[in-house]
Amino acid sequence: MPRHVTLILGGARSGKSAYAQHLAETSRKAVLFVATAEALDDEMAKRIHRHQQERPAHWRTLEAPRAVAEQIQMAVSAGELILLDCVTLLASNVISPLPEPYSSGAAEAALNAEIDALLVLMDAADHEWLIISNEVGLGLVPDSALGRVYRDLLGRANQRLAAAADEVLFLAAGLPMRLKG
Repeated sequence: MPRHVTLILGGARSGKSAYAQHLAETSRKAVLFVATAEALDDEMAKRIHRHQQERPAHWRTLEAPRAVAEQIQMAVSAGELILLDCVTLLASNVISPLPEPYSSGAAEAALNAEIDALLVLMDAADHEWLIISNEVGLGLVPDSALGRVYRDLLGRANQRLAAAADEVLFLAAGLPMRLKG
């Protein structure tokens, strides 16, 4: 099967994950679910557990909070659909541990390295991809330097992924709107 990439964007609780899971289930392909979330507190652990319960038991799960492309390359099997949930948390995992000032370029370099590796793997692998990311640029300007750098870098990462994707969907209230493809 030739490579096919669908980027699914939307705000928090817009239905991105549920929609991507529906697409994966109806594809009738084996699925490698790539989870980028880390359980750093009780609330996040509960969210992760809820998401695990919502996924079909026969899907394989790869927990990859960083070095996502490298881990996918080692784990994926021929013919598997790759569902990456999500770039938003990947960006947070990469940027948050860095020392201030975030505007020094280290955050941009770190996230670009992740996205570069992902784009190379997407081009090299004949897989169907469903990639989820939040659109965080539609709200208020964040009140912290970290928040502003995060918003800007995730927005640029989304643009790069959208340029490489065959399809781009935007979800609002659980409803998909086709932006590309």
